[in-house]
Amino acid sequence: MAGLDDPFSRRTFLQIRSTSSYRANDVDAERHRTAALSLARSFGIPIHPEGTRCQYNWDGAALNGTTEAYVILHEIAHFALAPPEQRRLIDFGLGPGPDTIDRDAATSAAVLSLLAREEDEARASLLGIIWEAQLGQPALASFLDQNWLEGLDRSAASHFTAVLRTLHQRGLLSR
Repeated sequence: MAGLDDPFSRRTFLQIRSTSSYRANDVDAERHRTAALSLARSFGIPIHPEGTRCQYNWDGAALNGTTEAYVILHEIAHFALAPPEQRRLIDFGLGPGPDTIDRDAATSAAVLSLLAREEDEARASLLGIIWEAQLGQPALASFLDQNWLEGLDRSAASHFTAVLRTLHQRGLLSR
């Protein structure tokens, strides 16, 4: 918090920090997943029917809706960030994600450089976390899991602020 020097970054960080650092389970986890799927539908994102075996979180046509809420929110963020041509690609043309089963196909579908993938991943990560916080879900758990405090003494605050600023400039967040 001490390294965040603008009010928007501080407010956003406080919103994330005010949530739980523990993942929901059972009934709460299902309620969170349902809320995440509702957000996906509001973006017009197709969702595979229950029972569909998915090789990817996003296969270029529809979202795997059977995973955890925080994963769904992260994938919605990738969808929101992706240009239309990348939305047709496995894992948005970013290469395999942690849950990807067919890693070779996802690797073949990758169209961005490693640096561009890392930048997109940071944006999707923070956007998904912010949505978790806004939905009252355990955003702090994702913030910690996704290493936003890495380099705390050097660059974490400036990285957080820069990614947040980019999301705002792209019209994905309002102050």
